[in-house]
Amino acid sequence: MAAPALTSRAGSVNSLGNSPTATPSSTNNNNKIIPSYPELDFRSGARIEDLNRLILEFSKHDQREYDDQRALEIHTAKDFIFSMLGMVQKLDQKLPVANEYLLLSGGVREGVVNMDLDELSVYARGTDYDMDFTLLVPALKLHDRNQPVTLDMRHSALCHSWLSLRLFDEGTINKWKDCCTVVDHINGATNYFFSPTLVADWFYESISVVLVEIQKKPQRGMPRVEKVERNGTIISVILGVGSSRMLYDIVPVVSFKGWPAVAQSWLMENHFWDGKITEEEVISGFYLVPACSHKGRKENEWRLSFARSEVQLKKCISASLMQAYQACKAIIIKLLSRPKAISPYHLRSMMLWACDRLPATYLSQEDFSAHFLLGLIDDLQNCLVNKMCPNYFIPQCNMLEHLSDETAMLHARKLSSVRSDPAEHLRTTIEHAKAANRLTLELHWRGSASNLPSPQSDAGGEHQPDDRLAKKLQQLVTENPGKSISVFINPDDVTRPHFRIDDKFF
Repeated sequence: MAAPALTSRAGSVNSLGNSPTATPSSTNNNNKIIPSYPELDFRSGARIEDLNRLILEFSKHDQREYDDQRALEIHTAKDFIFSMLGMVQKLDQKLPVANEYLLLSGGVREGVVNMDLDELSVYARGTDYDMDFTLLVPALKLHDRNQPVTLDMRHSALCHSWLSLRLFDEGTINKWKDCCTVVDHINGATNYFFSPTLVADWFYESISVVLVEIQKKPQRGMPRVEKVERNGTIISVILGVGSSRMLYDIVPVVSFKGWPAVAQSWLMENHFWDGKITEEEVISGFYLVPACSHKGRKENEWRLSFARSEVQLKKCISASLMQAYQACKAIIIKLLSRPKAISPYHLRSMMLWACDRLPATYLSQEDFSAHFLLGLIDDLQNCLVNKMCPNYFIPQCNMLEHLSDETAMLHARKLSSVRSDPAEHLRTTIEHAKAANRLTLELHWRGSASNLPSPQSDAGGEHQPDDRLAKKLQQLVTENPGKSISVFINPDDVTRPHFRIDDKFF
C-alpha cells in the first residue's frame, strides 16, 4: 500500500484519490472539470474514511472507561495481589524484601511481554474476565551495576540466556539451590543455573499455599479468588471484586538495572524516540522472563525482555497509530489463534520498526488510522512470507525463524483475506467487542441485584445492619434530590455508618 503524500493533498490532479479532504472537483490546465473521488484503498476498494470510522468505533468499544466504583475495584484487586506476594515472601524469604514489580495493562495473551502463548489456556474478555493485567515479579534482582550486563549466552539462541548464580552472593545461592539445575565442572566446581521451570513450580505452590491461608480467614470486602491456574511458567489469577473480574498474569522474572551487552549496538542507531524521552529512561533496566527458544532447554533458558523500555517508548507513539495497532491486534488474535505461531508481540515489534522507518509528521496525522492499519497488515504478511520478524532491540534475532513454511503460508493466506476486505473484519471485531461489553454489563447488573437486601430476609438476621443502611440511604436520596451524599463507615465498627449531605453530617 503506497503511503499517501503529505503535501498537495487537496485541489490538484496529482492528489486525486489520495485525500479524504479533497475538493469535490479539480480543474486541469485546459479548464476541464475532473470529478474527484473519495479516497480508496487500492487493494480492497474500501473507502478510507469508512475504515477510519470503523477503527474509531472499535476504539470506543474496546477502551473501557472506569467510573469511581470500577476504579475502587481495580485498586482493591491490586492491593490484594500485592499483599498476597508479601505473604509469599514471608513463607521462605526467597523473594527480595524490597521488591519492585512492573504492572502492565493487558494480559500476556495481549502481547504486553515477549512470551510464547502455546501453553496458555484460552481466556476471553466478557466470558472469563473484564480487565486483564500482567505483573512481573522479580525473584532475583541484580541492580548494583552501572555497566553493560554480560550474560552467559553460549548455550542459548539469540535473545535467550542461561543464568548462573555465580553472579550472586552465597546467601542467595543457598536460598535458591532447590530451584536450580546443577552442572559440575572438570575442576570440581559446582555451578548452579537458575531454572525458569523450577522457579515457576515454586512460585505456583507458594501462591496456592498463601491463598488457602487467606481464604481461611475471609475479611469484609476481600476479593473472591475465582481461579488460580498454572499456564506454563505463568500463574494466572482471576479475582472477583464487586461486579468486576480481574485477570492477573503473574510472571516470575529476573530483574537487571542497566543494559545488556548484546543489545548495545541498538543504542548507536537513530530512533523515533530520540529527543522525546531520554536514553536513561529507555535503558533503565531489562528482565529475563521464563520463556525458552524453540530448540533450547526449557529447564535452563530464559528470554530477554525489554518490557520496561517498551512502557517508555509507548509514550512516543501517536494516538492514531495506537488505535490502528489495537484494531489490528484484535483481528489477528481471533484470526491467527490456531496454530499459535504469531502473537500480538510480533505486531508490536513491527509497529516499533515502522515508527523508526516512517517520518514522525506522517505518523502523527490524526486521520490516517486506516493507512496505518493497512500498513501493519501488509508488514505482518510480508514477515510471514519471508519468515522474518527482527526483535526491535536485538535485530539479529529473528522471532519467526522457527516457523515452518506450511504454517507461515497458512497465516499469510489468512491475512490476505483480511487485506482483501478490511472493513468486514473490522465490523466483526467491533461485534466481538460489543458482545464482551454486554456480557460484562449483564454480570455487573446480576451482581448488583444479588447484593440487594432480600424482601424475605429475616429482620433479626445477620444482614439487619446492611438492610438498615440501605433503607436509610434510600430515604436520604429521596429527601435530598440533587445533593451530594456520602457514606462513611468505620472499618472497626461497620454497624455505625454516618452520612454527609453536602457539608452537613448525620
